[in-house]
Amino acid sequence: MRKITKGPQTWIYPMPVILVGANVNENPNFMTVAWCAVANGEPQMISLSIAPTRYTFRGILQNRTFSANIPTVDLIKEVDYCGLVSGVKFDKVKVCGFDVFYGKLSNAPLIQQCPINLECKVVHILDLGGDSLIVGRVEETHISEDCLTNGKPDVTKIRPLIYTEPSPLQYHSLGPVLGKAFSIGKELKKRNQ
Repeated sequence: MRKITKGPQTWIYPMPVILVGANVNENPNFMTVAWCAVANGEPQMISLSIAPTRYTFRGILQNRTFSANIPTVDLIKEVDYCGLVSGVKFDKVKVCGFDVFYGKLSNAPLIQQCPINLECKVVHILDLGGDSLIVGRVEETHISEDCLTNGKPDVTKIRPLIYTEPSPLQYHSLGPVLGKAFSIGKELKKRNQ
């Protein structure tokens, strides 16, 4: 297969879509973020890449907390809206009809309509030049009971959104199961032992 060089790119797929929440001047605000990842296993941490000019970033700095809300595909319009407008000019909670609640952290707003909510305390903020990398320790996780199977998260019930770029910029959902992790490769492992 012939390869084409494209220079430095950040094409890591899939990119999960989350709604990052922070209280800004004591009011809840949410922004759409696709540049996020698991950062550490123990203690559990996640990372976000956000431009410091973003309104939600102000709230993260003010409180040193944030929330990561995993939206279902049913919230695609609200998710897109939260990435299109700034909380400086618009009350996204009101426009989107979000039911906001608070958990363990009193200043990290959570969205009831999202099947998974993570409450995070900021551990590190690293200025990368254009964006800032925020690492947060997960203090508490909330999951909608109807998204569990045998007491564990069921991604087919959660139905998270996935973002792709560069062009066209699109949202996707997960496709069919292709194989069981840590199992499907055992055939190759046996051949090479």
